[in-house]
Order: sequence, then C-alpha cells, then structure tokens
Amino acid sequence: MTNKQLVIAKIPLNKQLDRSNLLQSYQNKVLGSSSLWELAKYELSNLFLSNLSGALGYVLRKKFYPSLFERVGESIIFGKGITLRHPGSITLGNRVAIDDYVLLDASGMGIEKLTIGDDVIISRNCVIQAKTGTVKIGRKADIGCNTVITSSNGIYIGNNVLIAANCYLGGGRYITDRLDIPMMEQGIFSQGKTIIEDDVWLGAGAIALDGVRIGKGCIVGAGAVVTKDLPDYSVAVGVPAKVIKTRS
Repeated sequence: MTNKQLVIAKIPLNKQLDRSNLLQSYQNKVLGSSSLWELAKYELSNLFLSNLSGALGYVLRKKFYPSLFERVGESIIFGKGITLRHPGSITLGNRVAIDDYVLLDASGMGIEKLTIGDDVIISRNCVIQAKTGTVKIGRKADIGCNTVITSSNGIYIGNNVLIAANCYLGGGRYITDRLDIPMMEQGIFSQGKTIIEDDVWLGAGAIALDGVRIGKGCIVGAGAVVTKDLPDYSVAVGVPAKVIKTRS
C-alpha cells in the first residue's frame, strides 16, 4: 500500500444479509429503501414485465419502469430480463437504449449514483455497477455486449465513447500484505478514479484498470490492458498497453 492508494470501505455480502429480518435485508440490498410501496412496484414489475417478450413487453416496460428510477428521460427502451439494484439512485437521460439481460446496480455505499447521459446504447449482458463509487456515462456512448463496468472509486466516461464487446473497466484490488489471514478478508483498495475522456474507442476485450486516465480521442487496441494514463489522441496496444503512435 502507498499513500496514493485508497482503502475502500465495503461490507461483505454475508454481513449485509441479516437473516433475522429477511424482508428488510432484501429491501436494503435490492432497493435501499424500507418503503413497502417501492417494494410492491419493484416486485410487480419484475413478476409481470421483466421477461415479457415482444412489442408488448417493450411498451409496458416503457410505461411502468420509469417510476422505479430517480429520473428517466424521454424515449427510453428497456429490454427484457434487466436486473436493477437501487433503481431510485439511477438517472437515465433521453433516448437511452438498454438491451436484454443488463445489470444496473447503484447499491454503492453512501450517496453514490449511477448516471447515464442522452443517446447511450447499452448492449446485451452488460454489467454496470456503482459498487463503492460513482459511475457517470456521457452522451452518445455505445457500450458493447458483455462489457463490465464496476466502480470502486469512481468511473467517468465521456461523450461519444465507443466501447467494444467484452471490455472491463475499473474494479478494485485486494490487500495482500498479510499471510496469516486470507486475501479476501484483508479488504480492498483502489488506485484512483477511472476516467475515459471524449471520443475514445476501446477495442474488443480491452481492460482499463482503476486509477488510469485515457485521454481524448485515444484508440485502445483489442485485448490491451491499460495500466497507466494515455495522452490525448494516442493509439495504444498490448499488455500492458503502450503508445505506438499519435493520431494527427
């Protein structure tokens, strides 16, 4: 551990689930609210609308899902099988399209939020988690299928960002200083925020770790692992990613 690293306060899942009051534990984990009305809306939406196929499913989810969120813009598309955690802390802009089987999780500690800007496309099977830090996605971002965005200390994605399939952004790291207890019990830390500036293209399977800034207009090659900041308009490839040229 160094002075630049931040220890992340995280309550293990087994401690979040209070088995003496299963309903309250469920509400805290899924909704972050003790309101029975919010619970009823959430459960009814899941039961009758979540996996309803075809045009009818799209129409009914568009009509009833917005009441679950903090704020929802116009012309939203909700695919089927979407999993929501703390939807009351999620904001969606106008014309956002969320494909089938996406997870949107804003159950991070404190008042952390998940905000998605206008005209964003989130493809099938993506996971977007504001676990212990904010996730903010700018306008016209296009996020490819199976991408995982998991924030421990903040992930900020700019405008007009292209993220290909199977990418991974953020995450945290386990503390491994001690040998007398398992690593999973030593806590986690972060190197800092993950920042993706405007007009960036991440190739398929690219990874951007916590604590890096990918500058404006960068291209990151398929399968590359970004472990250090990339200057604006760089083209970077490899593991770890290295700049091979500058766009001009």
